[in-house]
This record gives sequence, C-alpha cells and structure tokens, in this order.
Amino acid sequence: MDKHAKNARVFKAFCDEQRLAVLELLQDGEKCACELLEKMDITQPTLSHHMKVLCDSGIVAGRKEGKWMYYSISESGTKHVKMLVNEITTVNPMGKSRCC
Repeated sequence: MDKHAKNARVFKAFCDEQRLAVLELLQDGEKCACELLEKMDITQPTLSHHMKVLCDSGIVAGRKEGKWMYYSISESGTKHVKMLVNEITTVNPMGKSRCC
C-alpha cells in the first residue's frame, strides 16, 4: 500500500459522525463492544464496520477477550495522526518554484 492510500485511511476514519462518536466514548478508556452498542443507536454489524475502519487506520486498537472485543484509542496511532496533519499542512517556502 502506498503512502497516500495509508494516509487516506486515517482521514476516512474521521469522516463519519458515528466514528467520531465512538472516539468520544473511548476518550475515558477502553470499552467493550457491548458498551459501545448500548450508548449508540446502531446495530452490531454497523458497529463492526466502524470499528474495522477505526482499527485499520491505527487510531483505535482492539483486543479480544473470550468472545468479547475491547477497544481503546491507540497512543501510537494518535501520535501518527498528529505528525501526519502537521506534515501535510506545513508550508515549505523553499519548495518548488511557480511555473508562471
């Protein structure tokens, strides 16, 4: 997977209201999928889809304990997101010259 495709996964994770709500719920610590379902008005398959997107982006980490999945915000994923946003929004005045 190229750099742009990997970076797009990060931004895709933030481009949905329900995924943002999940991140808000995870701000105070790890949650079981059943806890997330109780607090959100979505079905289990919909939650699974959103959690896959969040985990694929690296922003959320999941772990299985028995038949339950537990999710938390990934510290390393958070650091990557902050560096990525900084990297792609930093203006380089010494960069390429204009063509016109």
